[in-house]
Amino acid sequence: MAATPQNPAAQTPRRKAGRHRGEGQWAAGHFTPLNGNEQFKKDDDGLNVRTRIETIYSKRGFQSIDPNDLRGRMRWWGLYTQRKPGIDGGKTAVLEPEELDDEYFMLRVRIDGGRLTTAQLRVIGEISQEFARGTADLTDRQNVQYHWIRIEDVPEIWNRLEAVGLSTTEACGDTPRVILGSPVAGIAEDEIIDGTPAIDEIQRRIIGDPAFSNLPRKFKSAISGSPLLDVAHEINDIAFVGVVHPEHGPGFDLWVGGGLSTNPKIGQRLGAWVPLDEVPDVYEGVISIFRDYGYRRLRTRARLKFLVADWGTEKFREVLETEYLGRPLLDGPAPDQPVERWRDHVGVHRQKDGLFYVGFAPRVGRVDGATLTKIAEVAEAHGSGRVRTTAEQKMVVLDVAQDQVDSLVTALEALDLAVRPSPFRRGTMACTGIEYCKLAIVETKARGASLIDELERRIPEFDEPITININGCPNACARIQVADIGLKGQLVLDDDGRQVEGYQVHLGGALGLEAGFGRKVRGLKVTAEGLPDYVERVLTRFQQEREDGERFAAWASRASEEALS
Repeated sequence: MAATPQNPAAQTPRRKAGRHRGEGQWAAGHFTPLNGNEQFKKDDDGLNVRTRIETIYSKRGFQSIDPNDLRGRMRWWGLYTQRKPGIDGGKTAVLEPEELDDEYFMLRVRIDGGRLTTAQLRVIGEISQEFARGTADLTDRQNVQYHWIRIEDVPEIWNRLEAVGLSTTEACGDTPRVILGSPVAGIAEDEIIDGTPAIDEIQRRIIGDPAFSNLPRKFKSAISGSPLLDVAHEINDIAFVGVVHPEHGPGFDLWVGGGLSTNPKIGQRLGAWVPLDEVPDVYEGVISIFRDYGYRRLRTRARLKFLVADWGTEKFREVLETEYLGRPLLDGPAPDQPVERWRDHVGVHRQKDGLFYVGFAPRVGRVDGATLTKIAEVAEAHGSGRVRTTAEQKMVVLDVAQDQVDSLVTALEALDLAVRPSPFRRGTMACTGIEYCKLAIVETKARGASLIDELERRIPEFDEPITININGCPNACARIQVADIGLKGQLVLDDDGRQVEGYQVHLGGALGLEAGFGRKVRGLKVTAEGLPDYVERVLTRFQQEREDGERFAAWASRASEEALS
């Protein structure tokens, strides 16, 4: 496979770079750094900052950290500075980074495929309690995030994580981030194919390799053979989706170029079928295209989705086959539409070996170290010692004998971890929000939890699948554009003309079933205080106006603006 050296200056340009620097594509000879991020990456690989953290910063403290390490390279090891307490949302885009920075960090634990042992989960919980003031949120990318981390404690945290096979390597930064995988890979009765071997090989081959540690921006990946389409493949840079080829059997359909943020795009099928043992090669080819041809001039256009949009799928596949794989890919079928709306694996389900797996829902992904330690204990007592995180801020306990199911459900419910949650508890997600995030404008986690409680109290008879995604800023970490009700945090005016926290509303987005982005009603903004009233009102109208079997997204696409206001 063709591979570009890590150092672009060491390669021979394919054509001479002239005065015009284009989009900053290495493959076009545009090696001159075009923004501050490209400069600090050229100056020193982000992976190298670990040595400075261990030998200098952890010993001399926060004030000793070089700014380019602090707000740049430390992300390569899962570290972001968190928001200084007491700074309101109106200051988010006004203050300089050093004014927003607290002297504490968010630290992201990378959990590829969502796979954990109870021993690993127990260590995650213990670290939370000892070093992170008890914080430990489940993310919608199957990771765990700590807050309140001191730089002095980072080497010891790494030692404890790595002793049980966990890592923070490239959990953030312009790198190949965590690889999403089906939480029930290898055990589900309806699984098309188990993608776990491919995830393991990609981890071994790609993660932490300097040849792939300087990408134009982050690179999000997903591999799942579940017919539930349980890894949000439509919004990843690359995704492998389980399908059955009519001649060659189970394999994967290849998707590229998905992503949300302020320019959302649904991923595109390349029409190629990939057998399991070729997935790592194809992954390497696609990430190499991104590294070599990706746009590096403007950060706002540096995701793979922009290159795919400009090239089109035909050219992208041609470059992948001719320049990187050296062979054609087989054509293949598209995945079937999932028959179930929920794809979070919550509830009690039979495994193919006759045991059961039990999925449960915390409130908007918010847990804590003590709870994670208790989950490890109850999972160990009732299962085989295997647990999983999901791409919906949920968790799953595997390998539960039938006579242990009821006892496990009781133990989880006692921890306020719902195995049979209401649609509101099950379908509400929230990003980190202003509590810790320097980009956020409004609060999210507590507001999402209180919204769940209000809706359960006000409309307890509501039993339709519904997704309510709450984001603290426009960057869509909580996937607002693809939720039934997506809430984008911003400052709005209340009835008295005061500026308060609120949300722009997106309605009728979806993944899986007819994937697409939600609709925005002109001028529709909701204050945080008025949010429960608004959601209750629109869901009640949906109940009144829906046709038989009609999903919320379909109703929202045809409803009048008055009905949605």
